[in-house]
Amino acid sequence: MGEERIIKGHDDYKRSSLSEAEAGSDPLHLFMKWLDEAEQGGIADPNAMVVSTVGSMSISSRVVLLRQVDERGFVFYTNYNSRKAMDLERDPRVALNFFWPRLERQVRVEGKAEHLPAAESDAYFATRPRESRIGAWSSDQSRSVADRGAMEERFLRWSERFEGADVPRPEHWGGVLVRPVRIELWQGRANRLHDRLAYERFGDGSWQRMRLQP
Repeated sequence: MGEERIIKGHDDYKRSSLSEAEAGSDPLHLFMKWLDEAEQGGIADPNAMVVSTVGSMSISSRVVLLRQVDERGFVFYTNYNSRKAMDLERDPRVALNFFWPRLERQVRVEGKAEHLPAAESDAYFATRPRESRIGAWSSDQSRSVADRGAMEERFLRWSERFEGADVPRPEHWGGVLVRPVRIELWQGRANRLHDRLAYERFGDGSWQRMRLQP
């Protein structure tokens, strides 16, 4: 018989609550408020999110950093030849998940992904450190490599190629905009009677809010 490990559960959730009056009618506005509170609360990488995509054979998840949020939705940047980007090319449906355990909060997003306009990707790329820009040229993201030495050698070659020159954005690297169609905000509560408010988007851009049972 295999080894067994019992996972200790959370004692209880008592930090806060989420009422309809507090939530309002715009989930993106509430998300930004929660993100601000996570940043002010000293949470490490409060913009970290799990991105889940539908691949040709399976569903895949990974942690990515949110770089922008506005009325359109959520933005992250990636190599367009990476596995996640190729998944989204085949099927633009995507799910995002933010979890801030210190605040006992979670946000779930479902939507469709599209590439950002090139001008926006150019503007963001120009703000990245030079070494990161070179890395975007040198890495065939998600592809296999013999060893780390081969990666470092490739980085060195690209560094030499751009020596004394600006590093432009490669066409295979840029932003992904996730336009949400559903957002759920979860606040842990005592006795597992958690607050769950879900918003679904209509074609005219308005949101319908509903409370879900925990």
